[in-house]
Amino acid sequence: MATTKAAAKTKETNGSVAKIINSDEGKTVIRDQVVSKIVGLAVREIEGVVRLVPFGAGQSVTQLAKSVTGSQMRDLGVHVEVGETEAAVDVRIISEYGASIPAIAQAIRSNVVERVREMTGLKVVSIDIDVLDLHFAEDDDEVVEPEVEVSDERELN
Repeated sequence: MATTKAAAKTKETNGSVAKIINSDEGKTVIRDQVVSKIVGLAVREIEGVVRLVPFGAGQSVTQLAKSVTGSQMRDLGVHVEVGETEAAVDVRIISEYGASIPAIAQAIRSNVVERVREMTGLKVVSIDIDVLDLHFAEDDDEVVEPEVEVSDERELN
């Protein structure tokens, strides 16, 4: 197994910060939106997180884009700042009523740190979590089965 010296730096590329890893074999670029998607998916893996909530006015625009494109918007409700070797994360969530918010927050932090580290090599130095609302299971729309009429009358030929 060959060892290489890798140098990491960040660069502004088309309005997107990127982590660039140079090695003897070539260059690897990890854009901030990739880190955002990793964070979004890691947060959604946590029991008690109902959904992520977009930042600011982007909420209605995001919902429109999602409905038009059918996109999953995996980085919805996530903001990251990526440096050479570290990242800082902000997330906005809705939590399930009855779940321990401190336990959810700890689980989010642990999972995000692990996923980002294993997939990008970045060290997550802070994760700020904004719990915006609670979800109540009884507020879910119940699925109503359509009534099917069964007729006993038969047409005679």
